[in-house]
Amino acid sequence: MIKYLFILLTAVLSPLLTGCAEANLTHSVALVPRPTQLVSGSGNYLFSEKTVFAVENKEQAEVVELLTGLFTRAAGFTPEIKLGSQEGDIRLITDTALKDEAYILKVSPKEVLIKASNGKGFFYALQTIRQLLPSNIESDRVTHENIHWEIPTLTIADEPRFGYRGMMLDVARYFMPKENVLRIIDCMGMLKLNKLHFHLGDDNGWRLEIKKYPRLTEVGAWRVDRKDIPFPARRNPEPGEPTPVGGFYTQEDIKEIVTYAAQRQIEVIPEIEMPAHSNAALASYPQLACPVVDKFIGVLPGLGGDHADIIYCAGNDSVFTFLQNVIDEMVTLFPSQYIHLGGDEAWKTNWKKCPLCQSRIKKEHLADEEDLQGYFMNRMAGYVRSKGKEVMGWDELTNSKLPEGAIIYGWQGYGQAALKAAAQGHRFIMTPARVMYLIRYQGPQWFEPLTYFGNNTLKDVYDYEPIQENWKPEYASLLMGVQASMWTEFCNKPEDVEYQIFPRLAALAEGAWVQPKDKDWPSFLEALDCFTAHLDKKGITVARSMYNIQHTVTGKIDTSLVKLECIRPDVEIRFTTGGIKEPAADSELYKEPIVVKGTKVVQCATFSKGKQMGEVLTLIVFHNKATGKPLLGNKPNEAVLTNGVRGSLKYTDFEWCGWKNNDHISFTVDLQKGEKLEKVIIGSITNYGMAVHKPKSISVAVSDDNVTYRDIASLNFTPEEIFREGTFTENLEMDMKGVTARYVKVTAEGVGACPENHVRPGEESKVYFDEVIIQ
Repeated sequence: MIKYLFILLTAVLSPLLTGCAEANLTHSVALVPRPTQLVSGSGNYLFSEKTVFAVENKEQAEVVELLTGLFTRAAGFTPEIKLGSQEGDIRLITDTALKDEAYILKVSPKEVLIKASNGKGFFYALQTIRQLLPSNIESDRVTHENIHWEIPTLTIADEPRFGYRGMMLDVARYFMPKENVLRIIDCMGMLKLNKLHFHLGDDNGWRLEIKKYPRLTEVGAWRVDRKDIPFPARRNPEPGEPTPVGGFYTQEDIKEIVTYAAQRQIEVIPEIEMPAHSNAALASYPQLACPVVDKFIGVLPGLGGDHADIIYCAGNDSVFTFLQNVIDEMVTLFPSQYIHLGGDEAWKTNWKKCPLCQSRIKKEHLADEEDLQGYFMNRMAGYVRSKGKEVMGWDELTNSKLPEGAIIYGWQGYGQAALKAAAQGHRFIMTPARVMYLIRYQGPQWFEPLTYFGNNTLKDVYDYEPIQENWKPEYASLLMGVQASMWTEFCNKPEDVEYQIFPRLAALAEGAWVQPKDKDWPSFLEALDCFTAHLDKKGITVARSMYNIQHTVTGKIDTSLVKLECIRPDVEIRFTTGGIKEPAADSELYKEPIVVKGTKVVQCATFSKGKQMGEVLTLIVFHNKATGKPLLGNKPNEAVLTNGVRGSLKYTDFEWCGWKNNDHISFTVDLQKGEKLEKVIIGSITNYGMAVHKPKSISVAVSDDNVTYRDIASLNFTPEEIFREGTFTENLEMDMKGVTARYVKVTAEGVGACPENHVRPGEESKVYFDEVIIQ
């Protein structure tokens, strides 16, 4: 198909191509995603109140009306649409030889020609025009600026790499108002994304009106208010507590969302979770839980601790009747050919004790509880298929018998479990948590809102290539496409969601549309700046994390080296070291790692054309007897313990050294000569919600030969001291009594499992240290 497009493009452009430099075949026009083929012309086409769109049919007219409506609001004029005519300035012509979603766009100073085989292709061509227009086209009121509503002359032949180009939006953890969902859908359309995976139910809320089961929205849509406590640290509800936080979509709301998305060529794929992530539904109808559950079932405000193992009872036929009735109403609301049934993170604690579930295992001749989930999902999948729909599910479905024809979403790690489905001939979609989960930090963590886990930067998302060299050839043919997943645990308002989505969604769109050989990071950034200008005019909150600086400090014997990096190659890093003046456009230009002696405050920021682009990074770099000294231990990142910089309140910021198996933590600092020691101070961090706590005990011993050690000091902590709630750092300080030694060994013992009253009961507590200071 691409060969056909290129031949056609060449024929159309033969007068223009004569004498063109090779560079003219590259993209001088900034668009996201990057078109398959683009040739720039000379001059511009100007839109005005006299502009006429000539369309062949009503379907084309409806697509065009989305663009002309933008002119009405922002420019104060509405281009005319002539139905069933070929007399116009902008002509839409059906070309059945073009693939589904492909289009050809030819812009000259006098006219615009658009060819496509269907409404999808015409819509995408018009979205290209939308991005080429001045960003004021996104304004919701007429602008009084003197704007030329013009686009450059060019010819584009374009088609997507993948048929599935999606985003998952979780409205269960945080209820997103309908109006904000529509705004995100419109932005998805601009990026030529075509699937909205709508996560409508979870432990934290049920968002879909089901008329047969009104308590799902009367009870299941509302939770307690835990104020500003981070999601993982929120305690479960108590009986009788008010539940003011939440919301739901009426069936009329859903119809509006689905229609609005369809106008933008986006298919809305609904998801309801089963058998797990079901506390909101079970709070509404607790008789659907296993009869052995003896805890209060409420809508969870956070992770839920041991309440997360309250799931649908697989031995109760009423559960299947309930879910089938829910699906009956869903199929009338969502015309999508797919229904996503979840299937992830189902803890079988209660199934193992439940007589109904155990009876089901025996009756169906199942091996264990994992196979019981396979039975559960296959039974529900069969019902979905009976409704003429296809089944989708998370990659845990590969742990047992896969439902017939199920499409699997690879999410765990790098999504490798999806290949287990591919090996059985199943189609799959890649949305790996390690790259495509937009809940993760999108830039240097010192500047980012609190979330959890590590970084998925704009560059990480952009660089992601789903098809790996070690795949069997048939796997690529089963890959439907890619998806970014926006989980909303840490979101409390629509702007929080938008901040996490944008601009990373543009990087997802680039990878989903563009062939790998055609991707170019600097060109993408240029196009991204144009796209984000449109988002700014729409009032969308866009993160500027891509302009922030990631630091790496390496401790040396007498100095520390401060390395600064930014994922944007088109900015300058300017810095100061006095601690008095923040960096400006005329501050010293960063060219190589900064050498710091003693204690200094390094401040730096990115600049472009004299304008500050990112936030100011402030590093207090200090020096003590441990700084830069060799560490004798078994942790690959132990060097951060003595690099002269204290970590932030985010223990995943690359400055903290952590131990998961923490029954015995030990490392030794080699001072390289005998030193008189007064104090050893070790920074410790607590993040209650993530089970990060200080150790049960910590001690220091010294040696002159690294063989014979003598104990000098120790600290012991009570459970009350260890399991304090909150997120904070503290210094663990030990008096060394003026002893002289070369080697300083630190030994600590973790506390083990978190207690039953913890938000993560029974989970192994983790220990993180930074910085080791020896005085």
